[in-house]
Amino acid sequence: MKIYSLSGPSGTGKSTSALQFAYDNEIEAIIDDGILIINGEKVAGTSAKFEKNTLKAVRRAILDDDIHKAEIVQAIMSHEVQSILLIGTSDKMTKRIASRLQLGEIDEFHYVHNIRTEKEIRIAKYVREIQGKHVMPVPYRQVEQNFFKRLIQRGKEIFSSSQVKLGETTIVQPDFHQNSVYISRTVFTDVLDHVLVRQERLAKFEIAQIHTDGVPQMTIGVYLKSPVSYVVPSYIYELQKEIAEEFSLHFGIEPETIHVQIKGVK
Repeated sequence: MKIYSLSGPSGTGKSTSALQFAYDNEIEAIIDDGILIINGEKVAGTSAKFEKNTLKAVRRAILDDDIHKAEIVQAIMSHEVQSILLIGTSDKMTKRIASRLQLGEIDEFHYVHNIRTEKEIRIAKYVREIQGKHVMPVPYRQVEQNFFKRLIQRGKEIFSSSQVKLGETTIVQPDFHQNSVYISRTVFTDVLDHVLVRQERLAKFEIAQIHTDGVPQMTIGVYLKSPVSYVVPSYIYELQKEIAEEFSLHFGIEPETIHVQIKGVK
């Protein structure tokens, strides 16, 4: 059996990237947070995200429980898995998982910063740290609602470049994640106002929409001051850039979308 390791700090998007990475590298199975995934479906194990505290979650993820470990081993054998991807926060963790499963030495080590962009990692950290949301690379229907007190929702469908469906993700908020920070819509609006009121070329503006569930998205309507003696698209681009920089400064993340609609000239 060929064994791969994918590691990186918590909240950097390893689970989100797992299905695509496994497909690109022709890897049959994935071990992520204590569950065995084959062809985008959970086939064995119990996720660490079902645990009540961080210590128990870590022990679940490294297959510390013998009954849990035996279930995974039996499933690997029955499915005749020839290649497997072990996901963890470090090489040490994936080596521990390989040892527990008696898989032998890991053949290839990969790291999340080599397969995700810095922007993607920043977004993943924001969603984890601010909203306490975790991603499971299994379909929504395979995640039991009653394990989570606060949140469980559909993630996204993962497709290859040739539009082959690789699987789905589910977003959860585990009980052990207690340190989320809530940022109200008013705070985002205040930062946006701060940028817009400084614009000498704007006669008036209105914030049509601002979505704060996940990475912020916004739609802004603007009226330009007359006369307009500059290249408008270039100015709008610079305005979007200034908003993105201000959000990055305050929240550590740029908005996912900044739509600017020109309503007229005053």
